[in-house]
Amino acid sequence: MEDELDRIPTAAGVRRAAEKIAAILPPTPLLPATVGGATVWCKAECLQPIGVFKIRGAWHRLSDLPDSERARGVIGVSSGNHAQGVAWAAARLGMAATIVMPVDAPQVKMRRVRELGAEIVTYDRPGGEDRDAIATALAESTGRTLVHPYGDAWVIEGQGSAGVELAAQMVEQAGGPPTRIVTPCGGGGLAAGLALACPDAEIVTVEPEGWDDVAEGLAAGEIRSVRADAPPTACDALQTPRTFPINFSVLQGRAVGVAVSEAEVRHAMRFAFARLRLVLEPGGAAALAAALAGKVPTDGRTAIVLSGGNVDAALYAAVLAAEAAGAD
Repeated sequence: MEDELDRIPTAAGVRRAAEKIAAILPPTPLLPATVGGATVWCKAECLQPIGVFKIRGAWHRLSDLPDSERARGVIGVSSGNHAQGVAWAAARLGMAATIVMPVDAPQVKMRRVRELGAEIVTYDRPGGEDRDAIATALAESTGRTLVHPYGDAWVIEGQGSAGVELAAQMVEQAGGPPTRIVTPCGGGGLAAGLALACPDAEIVTVEPEGWDDVAEGLAAGEIRSVRADAPPTACDALQTPRTFPINFSVLQGRAVGVAVSEAEVRHAMRFAFARLRLVLEPGGAAALAAALAGKVPTDGRTAIVLSGGNVDAALYAAVLAAEAAGAD
């Protein structure tokens, strides 16, 4: 295996990841919807076996590990979605997996990680503990391979496989490849992978208000960190403190970023339920929220990634009930 520290994600790597994933998983559906008077194309990654696109990067990463590393197992770090991807891939490959997760992660995500056979080590996100430092220390003490949710070339390439599928589906259904891809963004692994997969498409990253460090960094031309006073957000999957150079170098000059409010996210979740018959978690609805709020153009070949659907039942019921009650 090549030196992991020197490896950068490539378009060829994305295509190879897409071939690997096509061998074990069917493409997720591409669904049309009308937004702003135009047809948009919604990539339903919420229908993956683990309910989220993260299965892609995890499979590409773990299935590329040499036997010696597989025998030792892996360490993941995640609020819950990457955790499920790593746990799923590890179980399929017969590997041990330990995931560093915040103590306040959605219970549905923690439960599913355990059901997939992975061990969980919690950290205090509200208390300011550094998850990457904890995961790195665990990897060093156990000899296991650290599989980062976005700062990893294999993971980025694996996430980009969604773009390979998307482009082929849009040629068939929309008459041409996407001109624009709107995607939820936490650390930027999915956005970077999509940029490599679809080099002619504009990439629009969407983050919760106050957590839009990638958007700010793209505008400023340098990596920015989330501010210490960032507000609470239901988009737990998008709560990352800052992107990594490996992602930013791909996105710089290719992407623009926007932010969405909590109310806009809830509206998108209800829209997906009513119009697409899909369940989306808050973070998974962020890109759709931006389109519905008129924050991104829609031109008939705009694609929107519905990245995940792992939402606690009580939260989801409350979001749907709010519409019936006439709230936001």
